[in-house]
Amino acid sequence: MKNKLLQLLEAQVRRYFKKTPPKLVVITGSVGKTGTKAAIATVLGQRFRVRAHQGNHNTHFSVPLALMDVPYPPNPRSAWQWLKVLLLMRLKTARPKDVEVIIQELGTDTPGDIPRFMSYLKPDIAVITAVSPEHMEFFKDLDTVAREELSPAAASGLALINRDDIAEEFARYAATSSISTYGLSGVAEYNFLIEDRLAEGGFKGKLTGPELGSVSLSLNAVGEHNLKALVAAAAVGAKLGLSGRQIVSGLESVKPVPGRMQLLRGLNNSVLIDDSYNSSPLAAAAALKTLYDFEAPQRIAILGSMNELGGMSPQLHESLGELCDPRLLAWVVTVGHDAAQYLAPAAAARGCQVRSFASPYEAGAFVHKVLEPHAVVLAKGSQNGVFTEEALKMLLHSTADEARLVRQSPQWLLKKRAQFFKDAV
Repeated sequence: MKNKLLQLLEAQVRRYFKKTPPKLVVITGSVGKTGTKAAIATVLGQRFRVRAHQGNHNTHFSVPLALMDVPYPPNPRSAWQWLKVLLLMRLKTARPKDVEVIIQELGTDTPGDIPRFMSYLKPDIAVITAVSPEHMEFFKDLDTVAREELSPAAASGLALINRDDIAEEFARYAATSSISTYGLSGVAEYNFLIEDRLAEGGFKGKLTGPELGSVSLSLNAVGEHNLKALVAAAAVGAKLGLSGRQIVSGLESVKPVPGRMQLLRGLNNSVLIDDSYNSSPLAAAAALKTLYDFEAPQRIAILGSMNELGGMSPQLHESLGELCDPRLLAWVVTVGHDAAQYLAPAAAARGCQVRSFASPYEAGAFVHKVLEPHAVVLAKGSQNGVFTEEALKMLLHSTADEARLVRQSPQWLLKKRAQFFKDAV
């Protein structure tokens, strides 16, 4: 039954793109998809009518709906609600073209997920952000991850590949000669060379690309790794015909996505780096580097367990712990089982002060107690069993900023309550 429903959804998408064919940009990669999607949408919005579904609706059943801007059913088990979805999709196809460009991220849990998307999608541009460990309980090695994440290249008009975070050896999986690269070094076709860091956050430098020449500008991004999303957006804009002025205007308008390297005002005039949405070895290492770059009398890293790493979890958590520098960190605070089991001992062995907690609420209470004026606090976390955004709640200068945190809907709050306050549910 599920497979039949999926086939019907995919067939509706095929009809939609046949009748009203907008440009399609898809985004895959182990990390950075949602931020890259938001940056591309902002830049392309300078010229086109754009659809980029908010959130990360990137599964087999949610992607067809996101592509056509049809709400996901409140009760996915209801056959009646899915019939309503199919009717809405048919009505969308019958209407005049409503957008000029669709930007869609595609996720994978197991090998073959992304090739399934390519069975009914023919992207104009595929952006591949990174290849790093993910869902390693299903992907046996990094080679298998690379094969999966790069699979859209063969079905797309152009593959745009992050030169910094995809090893050159994996290029063979792109299976196309139509490739451009982006990144922060001169070896990438589209690149941003950093010249200076801005006191208020962000970077000054030169954006370079074949259609752009070399443009001096300042970019508002927290962390060097987030600059890559902006370079990808510039490259996509150039490929779709935006002028240099439109691209620069779009880049200057990009705002942080909640839970992804967003700066928030904390207690005691502290700065909170909210990177709580998800965590992986590559992203966590980049977040730590960003924390180290901040000038502050006290730095605290709240590091949650990195989920879905399978048998590689002990090694990868230990490696992250070894990146914790006692000269630059006043405290390392962990949340979750694997972070306590593997990351915390490695950080302690380096000389860091470490405290481990089973819940983000306990972690937040501890940081609240030791927080000094003008400190900088990083919160890096995943979902189940971690939820470090809840630790940040206790550190915010204003409760009004709680709305800027991720996973604050009644459904998410109930799920967190069930996980950490079982006796109260």
